[in-house]
Amino acid sequence: MLIPLPHVLCVSAALFALGLFAVLTRRNAIGILMGIELVLNSANLNLVAFNRAWGTPTGLGQVTALLAIGVAASGVVMGLALILAIFRHRQTIQADEIKLLKG
Repeated sequence: MLIPLPHVLCVSAALFALGLFAVLTRRNAIGILMGIELVLNSANLNLVAFNRAWGTPTGLGQVTALLAIGVAASGVVMGLALILAIFRHRQTIQADEIKLLKG
């Protein structure tokens, strides 16, 4: 059974809205990273949905989504490494309390 494209786009828009809300309202750095992941997952869902709807034979949407998942995973690893380094130095992961680059 094929799910219609507008339904998938509504789910993707909801994921994007939840991710954007999490990024803008969270004070915790890990919560901000999770919000960014939700935004990236909504973009991946759009890629796969449009590829399925337009029926490209090469599967370009799926390949692009897999590459985006790999880039997002490496970005999260780097973000968590930075958060751990900041936590060891400042003993907090609250985003508004981290002022390492400010004079």
